[in-house]
Amino acid sequence: MALTVAAGAPFPASIPLPNDFQPEGIATGPKATFYAGSLTTGDIYRGSLRTGKGAIFVDAPPGRSAAGLKVERSAKRLWVAGGPTGHGYVYSTRTGATIKDLALNVTSDALINDVAVTKHAAYFTDTFSPVIYKVPIGKHGRIGTPQTIPLSGPAAVVGEFPNLNGIDATRDGKALILGHSSRGELYLVNPRTGSSRTIAITGGTITPGTPDGILLDGRTLWVVENFSERLVKIKLSHDLTSGRITETFTSDLFRIPTTVAKSGDRLALVNGRFDLGFPPPFGPGAPPGTDFDVVQIKKP
Repeated sequence: MALTVAAGAPFPASIPLPNDFQPEGIATGPKATFYAGSLTTGDIYRGSLRTGKGAIFVDAPPGRSAAGLKVERSAKRLWVAGGPTGHGYVYSTRTGATIKDLALNVTSDALINDVAVTKHAAYFTDTFSPVIYKVPIGKHGRIGTPQTIPLSGPAAVVGEFPNLNGIDATRDGKALILGHSSRGELYLVNPRTGSSRTIAITGGTITPGTPDGILLDGRTLWVVENFSERLVKIKLSHDLTSGRITETFTSDLFRIPTTVAKSGDRLALVNGRFDLGFPPPFGPGAPPGTDFDVVQIKKP
């Protein structure tokens, strides 16, 4: 079905990001705040979904990159997957200062793609490796030493690029959901052991090669299909082992959307525009002067 985008003041349907920003991840915080990260520079843009106004919040040091993002509201921290750097980064949402630079995979090719944050840990995916990286969160919010958890079961099968991509966690932190881009599959993962099983999907199909960011909202799972320019709504079973596609949405404002975050009764998606070129080191990047934006819709 065609998606009706949010219209009318004060919530703009499209919010511009800086030209050449090359975003991939988006996260939301209190009071309709959103954060978008740049794959090419690692900079973080902070804006308002209500007014559309914003500015660069984190001017990242050279060599950083920003893929998936999550806000840890209780600790006022922003967790960032560092893409091809093999690192993860943690920033203060009050000042933008770097709290932690986490070395996750510095021994081989890496694409730290996305991150999920629970009360006791943050978990990162690596598109090139069949693992998840766990960063414990201890007493008083203390950030612990990263751990590598090998995956087993279907999530451990490495196929054609891209592989593991989006990740989210249940509210209690006892289960993770991971998306596999090239196979168009979703996995239920035990965060302690790394064991996985495929989530059986009915009511339609997820388009192989396109699943990117995911958002778990209770028992509703939203899946962004980038090159299909679709947002897929899946109603999960109580035990999360199966799901039914209930609706799919498109919009003229979608321009290769990559990830989705929620803010109250709204969803915000960031347009990566990968059809114009993947950013280095995977491609030439979009042509100079390319515009990028965030699209927001009322939650269907």
